[in-house]
Amino acid sequence: MSDASPSTDAGKPPPRWVLKTVTKIHVFLHKMTGGFNKLGGDEVCFVTMTGAKSGKTLTIPLMYVPYQEGVLLVASQGGAPKNPVWYNNLVKHPEIEVSHRGRKMSLRARLASAEEKPALWPICDSHYAPFAEYRERTDREIPIFVCEPR
Repeated sequence: MSDASPSTDAGKPPPRWVLKTVTKIHVFLHKMTGGFNKLGGDEVCFVTMTGAKSGKTLTIPLMYVPYQEGVLLVASQGGAPKNPVWYNNLVKHPEIEVSHRGRKMSLRARLASAEEKPALWPICDSHYAPFAEYRERTDREIPIFVCEPR
């Protein structure tokens, strides 16, 4: 019998440095091979954006949620109490490029309104089920970006 007590970290998002490291490795492997379009069996897309503070071009993998002629990007950060850094990038510089399995899309991101979100969440959840858990994990309203062709 074990004396181990249950972890107090259960349900918490991973530390930021872990997310950043995994992101960099994922982008590197994608660039080198043209593959690595999945994360834990779920589809990802690669979003190229401009940094809000740095002005540099950045590419990050995000869960792929196709929507109409573009995509939905969910700023969940695993249900963390704060928005991911890339949220500020899209607010300041909404012109993005999204790559998915060799298809490149030039899109413009806008925040979904409160009225739109009830119809968008089922679409997001159907493409990545943990989004529902992330909403339960945080008190903040998780933003959804609707990314449409320019």
